[in-house]
Amino acid sequence: MNMEEFDIAIIGSGPGGYVAAIRSAQLGYKTALIEKYGTLGGTCTNVGCIPAKALLDSTHHYSDAMKNFSRHGIEFSDVKLNFEQLYKRKGEVVRKNTQGLEFLMKKNKITVLRGTASFISSKQVRIVHADSEETLIRSKKYIIATGSKPATIAGVAIDKERIITSTEALDMKKKPQSIAIIGGGVIGVEMASIFNRIGTKVTILEYADNLIANMDRELGSAMAKILAKQGVEIRLEQAVFKAENLGDMAKVYFRSKQGGQEELIADYVLVAVGRKAFTADLGLENTDVALNTGGTIRVNELLETDQEGIYAIGDVIGGAMLAHKAEEEAIFVIERIDGQKPHIDYNRIPSVVYTWPEAASVGATEEELQKKGIAYQVGRFPFSANARARAGMDEEGFAKVLSDPKYGELLGVHVIGARAADLIAQAVTGLEYEVTAKDMASICYAHPTYSEVMKEAYRISSGEASINI
Repeated sequence: MNMEEFDIAIIGSGPGGYVAAIRSAQLGYKTALIEKYGTLGGTCTNVGCIPAKALLDSTHHYSDAMKNFSRHGIEFSDVKLNFEQLYKRKGEVVRKNTQGLEFLMKKNKITVLRGTASFISSKQVRIVHADSEETLIRSKKYIIATGSKPATIAGVAIDKERIITSTEALDMKKKPQSIAIIGGGVIGVEMASIFNRIGTKVTILEYADNLIANMDRELGSAMAKILAKQGVEIRLEQAVFKAENLGDMAKVYFRSKQGGQEELIADYVLVAVGRKAFTADLGLENTDVALNTGGTIRVNELLETDQEGIYAIGDVIGGAMLAHKAEEEAIFVIERIDGQKPHIDYNRIPSVVYTWPEAASVGATEEELQKKGIAYQVGRFPFSANARARAGMDEEGFAKVLSDPKYGELLGVHVIGARAADLIAQAVTGLEYEVTAKDMASICYAHPTYSEVMKEAYRISSGEASINI
């Protein structure tokens, strides 16, 4: 069997993998990208971020047409939901993205090897193709970017029929009448938004006492109120301990913090309790690559594993399971291999929830600062006091800025409101370059814009009074 040789080989073609491959090729390395599925892009492009956002946008338009257009003076005699077209458009969006990745691979002369990869030594990888044929490769450096898969909890076995994950929820054939969602994190609330908007009865069962518990508590509290107002039933502090497939329905069993047991029957039980690193069948036992207790791959500050020359990035090493975090790590590793000195500050990586209104966060939460005993000042400004938000009927939410009381440096910024996903970028810039809240407020913001909510929050955090709407 012929042995193909490369400078850098990447296992997994998600956001971390394909970005690593492109950057590697740009720097002149002979690069291979290995993907076991038929399309490139990994979970994010195929069954995660991209299709979810396509459905979130489509259902947002439908919800607006049903509930808000008449207030704008736009009236319809009849509004209908074409569920098949809803999902067809989602598929078209995914297809365009995967086709774009194929083009980028060809443009950058990256060798794409399709099949399941496993290490047979620290320098050699066997790739078993769909037709059972095999290819052996040798590479000077390897990057593991195999991502993650949906996790579950004890007593809840995912059968992909009635007890499902977001993957199956993004590939439904007809509109469900009801869904019980286990988990009120990012995936849970986004899935809740999609189905609630089209008339599905949605119930969120969350173990914690707040939604999106990894973000600033005020965002979670506001999110719960907004979703409840939109029609989502939210049950906090509920411990799910069992789910079963009833054939044409599913049942979930849970206990409240006080100990009372309840049952809920729905068309589907959607498990959204997080994701776990995917390391199965990689042949890591044939290398010195080691796993952490939680199943993630252990890496050092350079993202190199215990095996010299083998690196790992993205969900498979844990931390925030975000596509853009994987992309940053991809560039970091490639440029480090190239002898450059890039850096990553994980405190500067934003998190976003694509409900409507959106929620976005970067830096320290108020709870983290309190726990560490770090002094801070709060600047909070509501969207309801913003002229652009009023014009657009997007008055829910607020921007919250946490800054150092002595020097004014930004410590954390948290936004729930219209276009929060885009607004957070300016806060990332401020944190990255240690800009003060006063300086962030002193620059000119176009009027009227949603961004003025940020300006006023910066102003208040710096100790000055708000002066604009």
